[in-house]
Amino acid sequence: MKKSIIAVAGAAAVALTLAACGTAPESGSGSSETPTDTASETADGGETETGGGEAVEGFKACMVSDAGGFDDQSFNQSGKEGLDKAASELGVEVKAIESRDDSEYGPNIDSLISDGCTYIIGVGFLLEPAIQAAGRANPDLHFGLIDSALSNPDDFSTVELDNVKPLLFNTAEAAFLAGYAAAGMSESGKVGTFGGLPIPSVTIFMDGFADGIKQYNEDNGKAVELIGWDKDTQEGSFTGDFDDQSKGQDTTQGFLDQGVDIVMPVAGPVGLGAASALQAANGTMVWVDSDGFNSTSYGDIILTSVMKEIGQAVFDSVKASSEGSFSAEPYVGTLENGGVGIAPWHDFESKVPAELTQKIDEYKQKIISGELKVESPSTPS
Repeated sequence: MKKSIIAVAGAAAVALTLAACGTAPESGSGSSETPTDTASETADGGETETGGGEAVEGFKACMVSDAGGFDDQSFNQSGKEGLDKAASELGVEVKAIESRDDSEYGPNIDSLISDGCTYIIGVGFLLEPAIQAAGRANPDLHFGLIDSALSNPDDFSTVELDNVKPLLFNTAEAAFLAGYAAAGMSESGKVGTFGGLPIPSVTIFMDGFADGIKQYNEDNGKAVELIGWDKDTQEGSFTGDFDDQSKGQDTTQGFLDQGVDIVMPVAGPVGLGAASALQAANGTMVWVDSDGFNSTSYGDIILTSVMKEIGQAVFDSVKASSEGSFSAEPYVGTLENGGVGIAPWHDFESKVPAELTQKIDEYKQKIISGELKVESPSTPS
């Protein structure tokens, strides 16, 4: 299993590097109310089906989660919010199936195909093999894949299919800003990060975070230390999955024992275990994917969040497909197009020095202008 994870991660790293930029999202995403004429049902497989308003004839948008489920308070949930928004605002018929483990990805996609879905989105890197296989077998249907491009497992080369659209996010840019903030706010001079699995959509956060800390040290003559990730060697701390919150709690406790006071978990629901440990120790957290202040119950310890506008990217791609303008050109969210960013300080507004906020804003503009490039082996470009 370990060997296969590493091989797939390498393939996706190459694919992400070669992916091309798509159009920008129109606005931020969020939960949408269920239309009054929506029908829904829950089955053993965790299926939900909705549709409201005047549906586009013959079009049905569907989604398959990874094992984290749609209540992960992270990227699966954000994707589902985008699908729900499409049902509410576009009136398209939609259906979503939760996967309980990796073995269900292929069968769940097949189930949606049999159910008449015409645009099927897989949430997360781990669905890449199943989405690619389905795309090849069903050239008349459209597919989307969040957080991964397609790749050849034999030689890691990029694969392009006319009916599969990758939805990618250059989170290294936003994570740089969060790393700078964490370094500036750390009282112990030690911050930490860990991931769920060593895959590109995870390590890209960690790379940007490391660079932000490094920049802070250079600007201020400091030596804030990053525990849990070495960008140069691409080695660090991983819990091995995105499900077991106890692993996040244990990993974070290990960081706390080393003097770390701010932690950025890049591990979906596993990050909730980290939050529990940090809250008990009066520590501070950087959340990822969504604005954790709003999506979790740990807002009081969240300095900021490295956000991906997954919901809006999903909504925009569903809208394009329903209108007959589907494109397989990868979408890449950046600071410039608003596809990634950091959340407001929220409860930390009065605690973050104005000069630190100003410096972060300056670096944001430098990244947007191209004056500063935040690089990672997993950067989509």
